[in-house]
Amino acid sequence: MAFNQREFYDTQLVTSALKTNKYSHLKNCSSSVSKFILLGFPYSWGIQILLFSIFSGTYILTLIGNLCIICAVRWDPQLQTPMYILLASFSFLEIWFITSTVPNMLANFLSETKIISFSGCFLQFYFFFSLGTTETFFLSVMAFDRYLAICRPLHYPTVMTVQRCIRMGTCCWVCGFLYFPLPIYLISQLPFCCLNKIDHFLCDPGPLIQLSCVPAPATEIICAIYNSVLIFSTLIFITSSYILVIRAVLRVPSAEGRHKTFSTCSSHLAVVSLFYGSLMVVYVIPTAGSAAGKQKYVTLFYSVLTPLFNPLIYSLRNNEMKKALRKLFRTVRFSQRPGRNL
Repeated sequence: MAFNQREFYDTQLVTSALKTNKYSHLKNCSSSVSKFILLGFPYSWGIQILLFSIFSGTYILTLIGNLCIICAVRWDPQLQTPMYILLASFSFLEIWFITSTVPNMLANFLSETKIISFSGCFLQFYFFFSLGTTETFFLSVMAFDRYLAICRPLHYPTVMTVQRCIRMGTCCWVCGFLYFPLPIYLISQLPFCCLNKIDHFLCDPGPLIQLSCVPAPATEIICAIYNSVLIFSTLIFITSSYILVIRAVLRVPSAEGRHKTFSTCSSHLAVVSLFYGSLMVVYVIPTAGSAAGKQKYVTLFYSVLTPLFNPLIYSLRNNEMKKALRKLFRTVRFSQRPGRNL
């Protein structure tokens, strides 16, 4: 009994000493972390150049596609309706969403250090998540717009006016940028170890939490709750809206009428499926212990590829948008003719 008691006290002393050394080392490490290294895609130099070319092209095509939608809505009087104003606003949002990550990722492809400052990392974190949150709110407003137009057509002109549409879009931006400051602040206050390499192409909460010198279950749970509440609340709202829309479409007597009515919604449903499907894989499950590689590639899909697909989906599935884009291209070609400038 005496031996066990003495062994217990010795163990306590060793544990106390280890804790003291650990937190002494932690203090030194946390005070020295002023930058992070974004590993991105650590392939050979030739593959890095290939990836740089691919994502540069993707970025340029995304900008062109979304700008075309914005210009078509701006210059075609027939598209000056709430649905297309929301679509143009969504395209404007997509431009900023992809710009929050891709330029820095392209610079890292050509960089040997791949360094991002502490403040720059969390600034990117804030803008990327705020813009992503704004996108979920925009998708919800667009679903509500389609619900009113199809299920409440008599009330639609009075409820969804252009002025109200603009106010709702503004509210999406404001709420999107006010939603995530608390989780970002909590992660920024974690004590980071001397190993400051992030196995990602952007500053994401999962890899950042894994760099912490001490476990942070509370911060991780808070982040998971914030993500789950945002994703599931907006997804349930969008799904409920489209269930009612589909029910209303099925009651349309003619097959041509059903096809025309549903064609305005199918493109939006495709965008929602792409965005939310990849979003839930990464951010609903708590981040600790998740495979960094899987998170990296799924994040790449919804942050880089969906902004590229969205203009294609909306333009190919919408006849009015295709007509407006053809008119826009004809106008641009006509204005560029040599004889036009004489």
